[in-house]
Amino acid sequence: MTRTTFVLLCLEGAVLSFNVAACAALLPSIAACFGVSQYSAGKLVWIYMLPYGLAALLYGPLARRFDIKKIELFCLFFFSLANILAAIAWNIDVLFWARLFLGLFGASVTPLVLILIANHVEEKARGRTIGKFFAASYASSLLGLFLSGIVHWRMIFWIPGIFGILLWIHVWMYLPSFKQESGFKVNYLDAFRDKRVLAIFTYIFFISLLYHGAQQWFAVYFSKSFFLNQFTISMLVTLTSLSGVFGEIFGGKLADKSGRLKTMEWGLFLMVVSLAALFFKSPVYILSVIMIIWGMGWTFNHAGVSALLTDLPKKFVNEAASLNSSVRFISGGLGALAANVLILYFGFKTHFGITAAALVILGIAASRLLADVRRP
Repeated sequence: MTRTTFVLLCLEGAVLSFNVAACAALLPSIAACFGVSQYSAGKLVWIYMLPYGLAALLYGPLARRFDIKKIELFCLFFFSLANILAAIAWNIDVLFWARLFLGLFGASVTPLVLILIANHVEEKARGRTIGKFFAASYASSLLGLFLSGIVHWRMIFWIPGIFGILLWIHVWMYLPSFKQESGFKVNYLDAFRDKRVLAIFTYIFFISLLYHGAQQWFAVYFSKSFFLNQFTISMLVTLTSLSGVFGEIFGGKLADKSGRLKTMEWGLFLMVVSLAALFFKSPVYILSVIMIIWGMGWTFNHAGVSALLTDLPKKFVNEAASLNSSVRFISGGLGALAANVLILYFGFKTHFGITAAALVILGIAASRLLADVRRP
């Protein structure tokens, strides 16, 4: 894979990620703008994640039938238009539709990039390459979160909309063809018959469910429980992405050096510690440290799992790449939705406590669950 190709792929990831986390941080402002409750505006999170997860299932098999470049061009164009629609939304329902389309077309990026890395990067360098790609995505998310505390929320959609159109021109001009010599074929049933594939995606389902069930509600938690303003809320959530940039890079290197599973175990430990710390009434500077630890924990886990996926047999790479995004976002959307109900009835501290306990149980179960896919 050439440097130019990799840079273009990283820029696609950056456009995709710019407002993903920022949208959750902006829920209080968006709700106020349209005169709805923050819990109603929370639909903006899962109405993006669930379509994303379902659509991601298509892109791996489609990459066997169509040139990956053509798929990228098609999806990037309509993803950019969906951002522009969100930016000009005249009511909350239009914004809901825009977010749905963002999920449908944005779901193409990560599966296709993982397929290209699996097929065009040698095994010993995959962890580092994946780490750099996701670090670029987290850096973009960081920028979006930072700006969400300064500019009007509509600008958070205008920026990737316009930049996406400009990037589309460069992708059309400079991204090479990646046509695979085979027809459209779906191997999901065959993939799940492999115990290694089933084990990995069982783990991904539960870790994503728990992560997004907490992450997507931090902004509302800080607003309702600490009465913080939008700028402070955005800066706190920004720290999860700031630490995520370094977490992806170091996590990728650690996955290559110390092993995929060891990296994931460290990630789980950091996530549990940060959730436990949220039980206490803390000043903003302590909350900042907690958000940094949380972001590092998630990205260590993410880098380790993503590297583990690229180690699967080549016949499962396309399905694994699509399932990675699909399972993460479907379970993440379900986690955000379930958390909404749990928080309404029992409050934030009970929700965080249940999530931390579930992460501990998942960590204990993971060593046995992933025993057959353990790699050096």
